[in-house]
Amino acid sequence: MTIKILPARLANQIAAGEVVERPASVVKELVENSLDSGATRIDIDIEKGGAKLIRVRDNGKGIVKDELGLALSRHATSKIHTLDDLEAIISLGFRGEALASISSVSRLTITSRPATQDQAWSAYSEGRDMAVKLQPTAHPIGTSVEVLDLFFNTPARRKFLRTEKTEFTHIDELLKRIALSRFDVTINLRHNGKLVKQYRAAKTEAQCEKRIASVCGNNFVRNMLKIELEHQGLKLHGWITTPEGARQQSDLQYCYVNGRMMRDKLINHAIRQSYESSLRPDQFATYVLFIELDPHQVDVNVHPAKHEVRFHQARLVHDFIYQALSDGLAQSAHIDKPSVNQSAFYTEPGEQKPAEEERSEAEAKESVVPQRVYEAIEQTPSYPGKLEQEDRLTSYSGAELRETPRRSDWTESRSTAQSKNKERYSEPAPSQQEVNAYKKLLQTPSFESRDDSDPVSTVNDSEQVVETLGKAICVVQGQYLMMADKNGARLVSLLKAEWLRTLAQLSPQEGSLKSQPLLVPLSLKLDDKQLSVVQAQQSSLMALGIELKPRSNNAIMVMGVPQPLRQQNLQQIIPDLLSYAASNLSDEVNFSRQQLSHWLAEHVAQVKSDYTLSEAIQIIAEVELLWQGRLPLQDKTFVRAVDFTATIAALKQI
Repeated sequence: MTIKILPARLANQIAAGEVVERPASVVKELVENSLDSGATRIDIDIEKGGAKLIRVRDNGKGIVKDELGLALSRHATSKIHTLDDLEAIISLGFRGEALASISSVSRLTITSRPATQDQAWSAYSEGRDMAVKLQPTAHPIGTSVEVLDLFFNTPARRKFLRTEKTEFTHIDELLKRIALSRFDVTINLRHNGKLVKQYRAAKTEAQCEKRIASVCGNNFVRNMLKIELEHQGLKLHGWITTPEGARQQSDLQYCYVNGRMMRDKLINHAIRQSYESSLRPDQFATYVLFIELDPHQVDVNVHPAKHEVRFHQARLVHDFIYQALSDGLAQSAHIDKPSVNQSAFYTEPGEQKPAEEERSEAEAKESVVPQRVYEAIEQTPSYPGKLEQEDRLTSYSGAELRETPRRSDWTESRSTAQSKNKERYSEPAPSQQEVNAYKKLLQTPSFESRDDSDPVSTVNDSEQVVETLGKAICVVQGQYLMMADKNGARLVSLLKAEWLRTLAQLSPQEGSLKSQPLLVPLSLKLDDKQLSVVQAQQSSLMALGIELKPRSNNAIMVMGVPQPLRQQNLQQIIPDLLSYAASNLSDEVNFSRQQLSHWLAEHVAQVKSDYTLSEAIQIIAEVELLWQGRLPLQDKTFVRAVDFTATIAALKQI
């Protein structure tokens, strides 16, 4: 067969096979053109699911008369002009195929008027060579594109269209995604002449949350957490939900890269991994996330429908997302009442928040991304410089970017834990007067005195035995939780509670801890004693979820670690653990496993100098759940009974 150049219409129809999959694809291309033109209002009219009519009108910059005909030509665009433009695309469209492809499978009319023209002009194409005809018309500043009888000349494509309802559902879902990407644009959607959706431009935070609720539902807003993190040009912001906001299907997952709708595998993997130990296998995370970075560091021209991108530093982007979401979720566990969490991010217009809730909101927003996240990220190579292969293996060993430990080994689900926590602390909260009274008693010199000869000593260990912890009252000196019930009061050390929580996470009751595989295995050089421990204590290490693979030249590969170790500097903690084992552990497997757990707990447990009441309650609730009624209440370094009898008697004598 001879080689021939394809006719223009046939070439465009072939291109339309990639650009125009269904009516929703047409709406996507036209609305993105409107956004690129600077429109602040877009009206979409649909008839019969888009098969009969698609009309998109905007108030953007418009197209001058002399370029209207060129706009319907293939590979004609105003968005890129040089190779440098292609390497740093900032617009949603850039290939110049949309209008030409759509016009080849429909009856397309484009009408436009820029601000520099007094007269609007319409253009439509017809004939075998798709000649464009212009005529004057009336139109406000902006552009309208009307697409009639989609696939009228390609019956093979038309028969694959679904029902009117199905096709319109795809259009509706598409506009939801666009509405979440541009809060500053008003979008109106009509179907068969009826106004179906109206997304008003959002200028305030309350208006933004209202748009989120209209797209994602009120349950999303009630359980959402605000995420915001930036590091050397790489920025992540948006909203995720706590596990209570998870769904049975992945229909509320919206992600954008530089404003572009995206279903990227790398991004999805990072998000899914951050929720790994928080959700059941049949649950899906819900989120609205925006990733912004230097356009030179991302290639958007890798997918026909532009649904995927390629990052020049994919691992950095992956770990950046994973870290921000992991710590946001971990921080949410410190909130003891969902209602407080909800009010921190969602309030009806005009509703006033109590002073305590305003303080909680400020604390929550400040602590969603703790300082240690920034410290971890600072250990990564500078962005956006490119990494050499050897640097990538060294720097991204899984040790620098770390994950906050979550309850991966709880014997009950997180939802069960929260229900028990709510049940346990559902009794009426103490009044402010009661709290102040407790604090006043605790701050007296007699309380701080530990001298048994003190006539007003408040601690009498020989007479009082702690059997239960009781109800949380207040935090004392930042590190102790005052708890009480009808049998008396007691002080709980939050530092010891943190250690007990970590110890329970690292002490498998049945079987072994689950090993979390590292995305990039870590190579470590060991001495002879450390290597001998790896060989002798392989079963104990595996029981703790530490998976080590020996290599030649006194080296090992760290293949996986348990969840509590994901936050640690593995390059330091693993050799230190092996050195400790070489010098202290016996040959008995059970004894060595227990010793390893205790040593790790001492080095892994993260403590603070000042706890809030909500953080303290969360810690105690988790410790009680993990220990299942086996808490060491007789341990005086953990809890001590407090007797106010002598103090009260002394006050009465004043």
